[in-house]
Amino acid sequence: MKIKRKIIEIDDELCNGCGQCVPSCAEGALEIVNGKARLAAERYCDGLGACLGECPTGALQVIEREAEDFDEEAVEEYLREKEEHQLPSQPPMVSGCPSARIQRFIPDAGEQAGPAAHQGTVASSLSHWPVQIHLVPPTAPFLRGADLLVVSDCVPLAYPNLHGDFLPGKVVLVGCPKFDDVKAYIQKFTDIFKAADVKSVTTLSMEVPCCSGLPAIVRKGLEASGKHVPREELVISLRGDILHRERCAA
Repeated sequence: MKIKRKIIEIDDELCNGCGQCVPSCAEGALEIVNGKARLAAERYCDGLGACLGECPTGALQVIEREAEDFDEEAVEEYLREKEEHQLPSQPPMVSGCPSARIQRFIPDAGEQAGPAAHQGTVASSLSHWPVQIHLVPPTAPFLRGADLLVVSDCVPLAYPNLHGDFLPGKVVLVGCPKFDDVKAYIQKFTDIFKAADVKSVTTLSMEVPCCSGLPAIVRKGLEASGKHVPREELVISLRGDILHRERCAA
């Protein structure tokens, strides 16, 4: 059944077929056909526009028109079929930047063994990829019902035990509030909170003034989404100490 809703529109004249939009769509709604981006089916597109920021030519936009209603069950079946028909020897079924390919894996935290354990090496607690805020689509499966950890990209250099103290059980997103697009970040978090039913959010920022924008970005995204989730905000010193810790109820 067709309804009036938001959906992606592709400008053929602007599209150069680079494929950078494909891995940013968690539903697999976009594909490259004869050198141009195409919707595999209207019902696979949720209309949130996670792919917009990945298009270098501006060929994608979200419009409102009559289209098939978004069907989450159909998306899951479609992705399952694609995975089943992909041979083990084949590369991942995405185009564009490989760093944006969505992946989930079991963290290695707690599995220290051999010489590394005796040297004090902390195993990775990372459970997914990508981690950069601008690369993660709001509909990424690993965001659903997640305890979100939003980290300034300088924090891991100052705080050596990030994996042991903060990462276990959390989905991490990394970015820089000074050099990245603040408005785009606010919109990204707005879309994440609307789509993913996040359970909690923790922010880790540095003590330097430019980094104080990170928790503010998260708060603005949360406010714009109309959602209410528990928050925790921490400030890390240049020498790796926790200077401030504040918990806020939902």
